[in-house]
Amino acid sequence: MSATLLGNIARTSEPEVALRRVLGLDAFVTGLCGLAYAAFPVPLGRLLGIGPALLLELGVFLALFGAGVGWLATRGRPPVLPVRLVVGANAAWTALSLAAPVLWLSPTPAGAVWTAAQSGVVAALGGLQWLAVRSGASAE
Repeated sequence: MSATLLGNIARTSEPEVALRRVLGLDAFVTGLCGLAYAAFPVPLGRLLGIGPALLLELGVFLALFGAGVGWLATRGRPPVLPVRLVVGANAAWTALSLAAPVLWLSPTPAGAVWTAAQSGVVAALGGLQWLAVRSGASAE
């Protein structure tokens, strides 16, 4: 996902609109990954070099998390605390994604590339969400 695409999604003079768009994109990407992991843990596990049980668990978690983020995206003024929790979760996911291949996973080359790429996307989405919250896009 390019910075231009993310910038175009967030570009608006209304911070609430930018936040809802970024939350919506986060929900879509997270939910899609979660559904894929949950539906195809064995072939994706082989491709990525990650155990199918872990992928299944991550898939269910991500699908549920994506649904929650999607719900936030539908609010006219998303509440600040849940949005900050999403930003924090995105930061934690990014850090864990970067640490996991070094500390406890042994991904294939495709898995290493995928892990780095998805952590970059999650970091970018979290950063845009944080900027929108700081600009006053959420209800207090």
